[in-house]
Amino acid sequence: MTEKVPQTFENHSKLDGVFHFVIFPVLALNAAHAIFLLFEGPSFASGLQAAVGIALILLMFKTRLFSLRVQDRLIRLEERLRIAPLISEGERSSILDGLSESQLVALRFASTNEVAALARRAVLEKLSKKNIKQAIATWRPDYFRV
Repeated sequence: MTEKVPQTFENHSKLDGVFHFVIFPVLALNAAHAIFLLFEGPSFASGLQAAVGIALILLMFKTRLFSLRVQDRLIRLEERLRIAPLISEGERSSILDGLSESQLVALRFASTNEVAALARRAVLEKLSKKNIKQAIATWRPDYFRV
């Protein structure tokens, strides 16, 4: 089995080869060709082809966004469950309710030893997801991101 490169802030984002380098270019070329044909010889058929070409690109992006949104909701739940026992009961609701979805999603990379303190900082300093990720000392990889 191939060993995974250790994940860090610098390399944690990923591109899906099939999605980004096959599906999107093919659909973009199809839409561009259909739009070209529409301008070359306007007709109902060429207009429909252009509309379908554009709709396919929109569908591709929406399906990607839907899966990411579901995954973010799951990550949000996991992180709330992970952080809750690590902070005192008195501050639990203020911290967990004060964290935005993007902050919770960014906190998934923080080790268990630092996640509670970083969650406090995120709420108090209103840290962006990028700032949270940059503040992580011990990176906890997430290789399952869609």
